[in-house]
Amino acid sequence: MDMARLAAEHGLERVGGRPSLPQYVKQLLNRSDFTYTLAKYRMQSENERNRLGMLWVLLRPSFSALIYGTVFGVIMKGATARPDDFAPFVIIGVFILEFFNSSMNGGAKSIISNASLVQSLPFPRIVLPIAKVFQNLLDFIPTLIFMALIVILFGARPDWDWFLFIPLVFLFWVFNQGVAFIFARATVHFRDLSQVTPFISRMIFYTSGVFFDLKVMVDKINPSLQPFADWQPINNVLSIARGILMKDGVVPYDYFWHLAIWAFGIFIIGFVFFWQAEERFGRDE
Repeated sequence: MDMARLAAEHGLERVGGRPSLPQYVKQLLNRSDFTYTLAKYRMQSENERNRLGMLWVLLRPSFSALIYGTVFGVIMKGATARPDDFAPFVIIGVFILEFFNSSMNGGAKSIISNASLVQSLPFPRIVLPIAKVFQNLLDFIPTLIFMALIVILFGARPDWDWFLFIPLVFLFWVFNQGVAFIFARATVHFRDLSQVTPFISRMIFYTSGVFFDLKVMVDKINPSLQPFADWQPINNVLSIARGILMKDGVVPYDYFWHLAIWAFGIFIIGFVFFWQAEERFGRDE
């Protein structure tokens, strides 16, 4: 007798087997409370390890902006590539890219750093990268408010365009989540990738227009590459944010649908990519 068919006839399923995609999504939704609690608990526990606690959520990007702004401000002083209003330009770039880098690096380690949890408890493993990126989102919200207060000191004034941050943060969150899915699975199969990920994030940091206007730079190097700047997702986010927040900024509205295509495309690809390896997580540890 075929034991697999007999088990199926009696509603038995293989332990640790991969559910269908609709069942997987249903299991994930049923674990939404666990996901939220995990993200909130880890945010509190990580910040409570330091004497200044949650204040480090604001201090980390502030110190980065101060250091990078000072160094590149001196290097680029007098250079035509240096943007106007350099201080708020760098502050917005550094603060926003912190969310992307922490999501990519945290997502890459979300499975391998929770090996004991993955091997001992049954739950959709995709909960772990989702909780990590949601934790980063909770950290990013006060950072965003702090960033807005700083740019006000440099002459920016709130207007109706500031409400565009709601769809911008949502799309950026979706995009970061998709990237985290991809790196979470890839790091399980290729452990050395966790050592390379910081260099990838650094490369993105230096080439995505944090310290310079990517469109202006590309126009000087090779104008035929302008579509690259127009479709680079991080540049899309930074350009929209600067258009909203900076004094005399102009919002590139067409970048919203560029970013939307990137965000939902990467999210769907990342989700399916992660789901396909669901039954292998914990066995490859």
